[in-house]
Amino acid sequence: MLDSAPRLTHGSGYPVDESTRVARVALVGVHGYGASHLENLRKLENDGAARLVAVADPRPPAAGTLGADVGVFANLEDLLASGAAPDVVVIAAPIQAHAPLALMAIEAGADVYVEKPPVASMEQYNSLLAAAEKAGVAVQTGFQSLGSAALDRLDDLVATGTLGSVRGVSAQGAWVRTRGYFARSRWAGKRTLDGVDVVDGVATNPLAHAVATALRVAGAREASDVATVETDLYRAHDIECDDTSAIRVRTASGTVVTLALTLCAAEQTRPSVTLHGTQGTAVLYYTEDELVITTSEGTATERFGRADLLTNLLEQRVHGTALISPLASSGAFMRVLDAVRLAPPPHPIDSAYVTWTGEGADAHPVVHGIEDLLQRTCLAQATFRELDPGWARPSSSSVPLVLDGGEVGSYRDGTDVAPFLSPRPYLHPVTTRAGVVVSDHFPADHVWHLGAGIAVQDVNGTNLWGGRTYRREEQGYVWRPDHGRISRTALAHHGDSLEETLRWSGPDGTALLHEARHISWRTVNDAAWALTIDFALTPAGEGTVTLGSPGSNGRDGGGYGGFFWRLPACENTSITTADASGEAGVHGTVSDWLCWQGSFTGRPATLLFLPNDNAPDPWFVRSEGYPGVGLALAWDRPVSVTRSIPLTRSVTVLIADGALDPDAVRILAAHERHP
Repeated sequence: MLDSAPRLTHGSGYPVDESTRVARVALVGVHGYGASHLENLRKLENDGAARLVAVADPRPPAAGTLGADVGVFANLEDLLASGAAPDVVVIAAPIQAHAPLALMAIEAGADVYVEKPPVASMEQYNSLLAAAEKAGVAVQTGFQSLGSAALDRLDDLVATGTLGSVRGVSAQGAWVRTRGYFARSRWAGKRTLDGVDVVDGVATNPLAHAVATALRVAGAREASDVATVETDLYRAHDIECDDTSAIRVRTASGTVVTLALTLCAAEQTRPSVTLHGTQGTAVLYYTEDELVITTSEGTATERFGRADLLTNLLEQRVHGTALISPLASSGAFMRVLDAVRLAPPPHPIDSAYVTWTGEGADAHPVVHGIEDLLQRTCLAQATFRELDPGWARPSSSSVPLVLDGGEVGSYRDGTDVAPFLSPRPYLHPVTTRAGVVVSDHFPADHVWHLGAGIAVQDVNGTNLWGGRTYRREEQGYVWRPDHGRISRTALAHHGDSLEETLRWSGPDGTALLHEARHISWRTVNDAAWALTIDFALTPAGEGTVTLGSPGSNGRDGGGYGGFFWRLPACENTSITTADASGEAGVHGTVSDWLCWQGSFTGRPATLLFLPNDNAPDPWFVRSEGYPGVGLALAWDRPVSVTRSIPLTRSVTVLIADGALDPDAVRILAAHERHP
């Protein structure tokens, strides 16, 4: 489509050597972002690189804004009919007008600079691409962030392996948009207007640069570079489009790009794109061209310049310079836009999870906990639906635990968990009878912690815990391609119990273990209920299977693996056993029970953990760094499992509202623990 030699202009009637003439530029749209283009064109005129010959806008610019020799027209059609014959047309019009305006400019033989998003559908995109190819003109799309020299630095980090292997790319944006923002025009916040596609959602317009930049970092430029797009769209504003969305893109090369975006934050923060590597991360704050690189050697901040996209288009005309943001390289972005366009209407966020701030046109919604949710989304490569913040669309991959007519838990199959988190079934949310949530999943500090369930970090060298793997020879945690999965092969639901068979497999799908799991729940009293998990592990083959942990691989006190319960943030925490108290006192000890009490979002609750068998598994306890309780199968040495001697374990957890005194804890422990 692009020629490197100087071309002849079209529409003037006479061939002109473009290398000897200043490009004549017409601007369509002088308000909004068009005002920025006007300012930039003044600079280019002063530099002798371009000359503004005409503008088109139904609302003409204020008197004195333009030079006396600049033509002013109501629309592009009149401008072109006047004989102005611009060499370049810059389009800063409403989204739905981009396609017809760009086609009109192309037919007139002009090169085009069109603001983002370039068009409002994949069909329009393909038509525009074909028209530009046929006419032999250049089309630059206005993703200004792609002009940043920081992107070349990121390419270098990938090429040199400075950050290790790429685990994924994410974009995070928390912005604020008011009622007035969506009332500024008829098309603002619309999916369609008068039967014409607009698609003015958070990912396709306000934070479109986050999307385009993340795709560029992941190496996805053309439409064929994108394999799949999953959308999870919501809104707190009274608009048609999404204002809070999670989008997961898988590129043709297998890289996962996670987009977590909102216009409903408490306050506006710098949007960013993160390259996640096995040996470090690089965070690009693209509005400021600032790159923060973190590796084992420390953190460094680098700042870069940015090329102007219109200048780049002018240089292409004269010198054949490659375009920075050519239309063909917007194909990957258009795949995302089209997925948003074709997705079901955004799901309204329940008003119970939204607080409105400000008055009148300045009022804006704040989705509760949205900043933390965006972070979890990026770290877990998950959607909002999978993270289940309370207001998202319900997941169909879970079984409710119902007691006396009320739901006290949910058992998820884990199939939507990212591979590097070791997918597996787990319980979440688990609540008290009064509704206090006492489990957590995908927490930002350890995103591979998944509610309550069974997980082991070392099963014959396979990580079935998730996250980084601890190895003695490396004396630390390292990201490895060693993650397996625990997948359900059968499930039977019988009233207050579940019978399940599971397959533990390695990264290549080879079966390692078969598990028989039984989950049951029952009423204890009006304020408490009991959850029991029994499981048995048997080798899938004839050989012995070894279960290990960081502790058995050399990390002192790191013997986690087996049953584990991740709790949410907790205040006024009390951890006791019959003989000890506190994290330091209880961690690594063996006892018949462990009691965790604390306040969860201001509401007190008690969890009483009761091992039901004679296996002397030590307690693994954390409260300072994060809240969690487990029973360690391989505290400081590996455990062997054979077909003749399978590994069996059982634990009961009493979940109660309120705080219990020590005598009540001892009585419950003695009464409720299985013999």
